[in-house]
Amino acid sequence: MSDLTPQSETPTPTTDKITQAARETIYLCNFRVSVDGEWLCLRELNDISLTPDPEPAHEDPKDPIAIERLNLMNMAKLSIKGLIESALNLGRTLDSDYAPLQQFFVVMEHCLKHGLKTKKTFLGQNKSFWGALELVEKLTPEAGEITASVKDLPGLKTPLGRGRAWLRLALMQKKLSDYMKTIINRKDLLSEFYEANALMMEEEGAVIAGLLVGLNVIDANLCMKGEDLDSQVGVIDFSMYLKDGGHSSKSAEGDGQITAILDQKNYVEELNRHLSASVNNLQAKVDALEKSNTKLTEELAVANNRIITLQEDVERVKEESSYQLESRKALRSDSAPDGQALGETRKQLKEETLLRLDVEKELEVQIGMKQEMELSMKMLEKDVCEKQDALVELRQQLDDLRAINQQLGHKSQSADASSKQKGEVITRLEDKINQMSGTVKQLESSEKHLVKQARNLNSTAGKLLQLQQ
Repeated sequence: MSDLTPQSETPTPTTDKITQAARETIYLCNFRVSVDGEWLCLRELNDISLTPDPEPAHEDPKDPIAIERLNLMNMAKLSIKGLIESALNLGRTLDSDYAPLQQFFVVMEHCLKHGLKTKKTFLGQNKSFWGALELVEKLTPEAGEITASVKDLPGLKTPLGRGRAWLRLALMQKKLSDYMKTIINRKDLLSEFYEANALMMEEEGAVIAGLLVGLNVIDANLCMKGEDLDSQVGVIDFSMYLKDGGHSSKSAEGDGQITAILDQKNYVEELNRHLSASVNNLQAKVDALEKSNTKLTEELAVANNRIITLQEDVERVKEESSYQLESRKALRSDSAPDGQALGETRKQLKEETLLRLDVEKELEVQIGMKQEMELSMKMLEKDVCEKQDALVELRQQLDDLRAINQQLGHKSQSADASSKQKGEVITRLEDKINQMSGTVKQLESSEKHLVKQARNLNSTAGKLLQLQQ
């Protein structure tokens, strides 16, 4: 980390170039992506400047650890911006040999190594960020797949190699920002691995985790089977982020603004497409729930009819049972020759009683089914209401994005018009320069002619003086 700490307070050409490059950095347009519930939304970024964040009041401005954190955060900003811009210009899936992607992993490795505690083992001292990354599996169960894949990779023998492989898999899964936010929010667990003034324990770590959201628009396909992640040397190549600030002009600034506006427009359109896909998926789910709700309503109506029928059967069986009891009493008062009829009546009574019990059991089952259907209907109605609310919010966000897209289109048109005006002014200036050059040439020729005439006059005057003498 010593190479990231400035040796003096006097600005050098290198630091001036880094500052100039940082001032030219524009991150994901004038808006930032924030998580509101389960949905991504854009919010205007008026409170963020391109200059480095001021030091906290309680920290010493000359503290080398604070300067290291600030330098690492600025390098992370530059590497993420460069990776996004180059990937969008490239327009294809990135692989392991892509230089800006390699530099991004090197910068992230330096950020994760900053302020690590040294752990003593029976084999010696161990200092690796793999232990901190393993916390993600405990805090986010869906990260267990990445951790298991890293442990199953052949050829990885050191914790450093496993940490590098984890970063690459998280980037391919487009979950790197979510995982970093998860562990940064649990500083009580990170304190086991990092010092109190480490980057992951301070505000710079949260800023870097927020910047990583922009990498979700990048598609990466990284093959790690033949790559030696254990013995790689992570060196930051500062030359990739240095820009020459001596050739800036108004026309160049106008072109840079147009490029930035177009990048903003492309990013907003990408988010617009993602939100449209989410709205379509939710609409399909709502339609499926409405169909299921209709089907369950029909089944509930059939069950209600069945219950009414069973209740009528129960009433009929009760009436028949009471009639059989009266008949039995009447038969007891009759004489003995009616014994056979009495036996038949008792047999019929038993059959009716069994039928009545079966009908009552079936009625209880139908009542239970009715209650379950009513409960499921209530849950479905609640779910449909929640989905409809989410759909309304998504549509509102989609309308906001369309308005932002229109604003960006207007900005792009105004920038094009201003560039055309600047071109016309430059053309006029060139014409004036040409006219002035012609005038200068005419003046030079007239000056030569006057000199020649003066010489002739001088020679004539000399001859006249000689004649007078």
